[in-house]
Amino acid sequence: MTTAAPLRATPAHQAELIYESTPDASSKNQGTLVPRGPVTSNLSFYAPPADGSKPHNYVEKAPAGQPQRNFGDAWVPVTLGDIRGRESDFTLDNNAFATVSNVASEEKDFADDEHIKVVYYPEVEQLLRENVPGINRVILFDHTIRRATKDAHRAPVTRVHIDQTATSATARVRQHVEDAAEAEKLLKGRYRIINVWRPLNGPVVSFPLGFADSATVSDEDLIPVEHRYPDRNGETAAVKHNDKQGWYYWSGMTNEERLLLKCYDSDEKVGRWGRVPHTAFTDPRTPEGAPGRESIEVRALVFG
Repeated sequence: MTTAAPLRATPAHQAELIYESTPDASSKNQGTLVPRGPVTSNLSFYAPPADGSKPHNYVEKAPAGQPQRNFGDAWVPVTLGDIRGRESDFTLDNNAFATVSNVASEEKDFADDEHIKVVYYPEVEQLLRENVPGINRVILFDHTIRRATKDAHRAPVTRVHIDQTATSATARVRQHVEDAAEAEKLLKGRYRIINVWRPLNGPVVSFPLGFADSATVSDEDLIPVEHRYPDRNGETAAVKHNDKQGWYYWSGMTNEERLLLKCYDSDEKVGRWGRVPHTAFTDPRTPEGAPGRESIEVRALVFG
């Protein structure tokens, strides 16, 4: 496995602000200054429960008298390199993230979940088939829209995490493949969970998405967290800070760009690099009054 060379850090105030003159026509951010280059920001890493118990969080409203989660935050200043201009240096197998540019979409409003499934989901499946080698089957199992606006149903998550673990990935296969025998057969082959992330009002100028090079993340940095739904329990991973972790972001992502985030890979040769920690973060260079970031991530089971 190879690790991309680190980007040289420079003080955040020296990062260049570039005027975006031709963003996507549907963008709400036309004329907004876009921060570029390395930036230092405080990221929220895992702090264990004070009582030593197993960490958990509730997906929906917590039961009366219970906190939403029983673990805390360890805020650490981290310098994130900008991959803009060197996107081809990173791959899903080596780093657990990759980029795709110049992607058109017939879905514009992202206001109706069923319309998104009918129009946008097939686009996502096609994108994965064209850009991820070896695929023989794709199951898109859910999506989340996040808006950094007042009263938004889901806001950007400013906590370092990984959406899946080996345990939850196996459970996802059994949950989303209707035929039990077929699910067990698929579990004997290679299966991956890949998120396809994009902005809805690019270029992104607030709460950009940060992500770590998975090859720089140790297994010891990852902490399983019980993810409690009303009807079942899943599992995600929290992340402890480690100075060896290499962190990046993709400055000014547009509506025509896609970020592929691999959350799990069963392949034993690259599986160790099959999980990418990520988080929204506050860029201290964000222009005052900049529109809040809006985004969608679609989660896919990828077989083959």
